[in-house]
Amino acid sequence: MSATLFEQWREMLENQTQETFQNFWQAYSGAETRIYTEIVSKPRRHLKGVVSELAEKFETTDVIFTGFLDGINSSLKTPLDVEATTPETEIDLKVNFEELYFNMLDAGADYLYNIPEWEKALSEEKREEITKRWKKSKIVVKEKTPGRNDPCPCGSGLKYKKCCGKNV
Repeated sequence: MSATLFEQWREMLENQTQETFQNFWQAYSGAETRIYTEIVSKPRRHLKGVVSELAEKFETTDVIFTGFLDGINSSLKTPLDVEATTPETEIDLKVNFEELYFNMLDAGADYLYNIPEWEKALSEEKREEITKRWKKSKIVVKEKTPGRNDPCPCGSGLKYKKCCGKNV
């Protein structure tokens, strides 16, 4: 039995070498840019069709198109079963554009979240709001631990060093 498109995609990702990575990345990011440009420029339309026909339309392979589906899946209103995707699979992508923009920021995909077509899908104010939310999600707040001579947070009335901090 031959590998599924998803398995081929994972294998392609995992088997990149320094020699093959540049060509792979050009093929993938080029296809991804073409697909997202169309999706974002027509936010009221769903990208619909058969996987093999859509891959051909965007000048890519079925495997790389499956990689795109794997990437966008967490931004869809109804996620796909990407692992079961075949060249004959019919898809209808209903995109949550706010989630997509956030996920692109999270992935560091500046070549995607900076395409001018975003103006058609989300206002500049909305994109700024999402960017602020994304930045805020990256802030790590370290809990303050009590000092040795501070009152113990358990409420015993003892100093931390004589109570819960005794064996620390």
